[in-house]
Amino acid sequence: MRVGWQHVRIMRILPIALLVGLSIAQSGQKPRQDFAALSSEANAARDTEHLSEAALLYQRALALRPAWQEGWWSLGMVQYVNGSYTLCARAFQRLTVLKPTNGAAYVMLGLCEFELDQDTQALRHIEQGETIGVPADAQLANVMRYHHGILLQRLGRFEGAGEVLKGLCVDGEQPKPLLSGLGMVALRMPDRHPPPEGSVAADIVARLGLAMSYEAQHKLEQARQIYAEVAQQYPDFPNVHVVYGRFLSEQHDVPAATQEFEQEIKNYPGNVIARLQIASNYYRVDSAAGISYAEEAVRLAPQYPFGHYVLGLLLVDAGEYTKAIPELETARRTFPHKVPQIYFSLGIAYSHVGRKEEAARARVMFVQLKKEQEQHAAAMEPSEETGKGNITPPQ
Repeated sequence: MRVGWQHVRIMRILPIALLVGLSIAQSGQKPRQDFAALSSEANAARDTEHLSEAALLYQRALALRPAWQEGWWSLGMVQYVNGSYTLCARAFQRLTVLKPTNGAAYVMLGLCEFELDQDTQALRHIEQGETIGVPADAQLANVMRYHHGILLQRLGRFEGAGEVLKGLCVDGEQPKPLLSGLGMVALRMPDRHPPPEGSVAADIVARLGLAMSYEAQHKLEQARQIYAEVAQQYPDFPNVHVVYGRFLSEQHDVPAATQEFEQEIKNYPGNVIARLQIASNYYRVDSAAGISYAEEAVRLAPQYPFGHYVLGLLLVDAGEYTKAIPELETARRTFPHKVPQIYFSLGIAYSHVGRKEEAARARVMFVQLKKEQEQHAAAMEPSEETGKGNITPPQ
């Protein structure tokens, strides 16, 4: 039976036979008869889905041979399927020590931590496993991406979450958990669980998730229709105008997008994202006109690095270099990673105020970061050659 990743839970998408397929070769030590018997019985119990018995047998075998990598993998998978996530995490933690280059082990450790609501640790280990790599043909890869996206959503990293989750959209009907995740990302909801079934919020989340999946599949007319209908039907629901406005901006319908953002600000005067979206639309078109929106966003949310980033870029483009420098330096300091465009703009600003050495260092860093970005095929920002365009939130 072909099993899809859409069921989300590993116990449903990784058949027991796959436990062996993803396992690591044994350590090569000469087996002892008692170990050989225990390991054989453990594998047989696993393959016949007598999982509690298998777990006990693996534990006994591992007590005799603690460096048995395949045993730790199988024990961890059995414990995961059994819902024993703390024990599962311990097994995969041990395996990552024995085999630090095993990306699948880090991913499974992260999935256990996801179930234990240890979101920060889970994200770190899933990203570590993704960086190392997992078997390309394994169903685990899509499960990894789904959980990666949901963790980013829970932690409020909505831009990155959207990119990851939209990458899972394929033609045809999408699984409900994926649509819920996409809808919550669209509305910038960091909630751990989707809204209750039957609620207005649940309807909005489901429909916006569907629209985002259409957008990911380049079915733009279907997406636009849903965004427009939701904004019309629920005009007072938080962030629906931001969602529709973002889509319109990406379709280069800036006047209509601005109307949506202005309506969101009218409904919710404290909305920072709507102001930054308007400011971003003005970038390199009429940057001076966008400055007031970005300044207000920074005033409302001084801790939000993207606000300082947008304001700094607008000020540089408007020729207000002295004012731009502290904004860009704040963004550089508070973003969780290095953003090439910050260094490029700092290089311009430093140069214009006579800080030549700092300008040179910023330019060197910009070139280095752009090179790394291109090597990883992960361009995130419009560079100086791209001409006019919106500011994209760094992932």
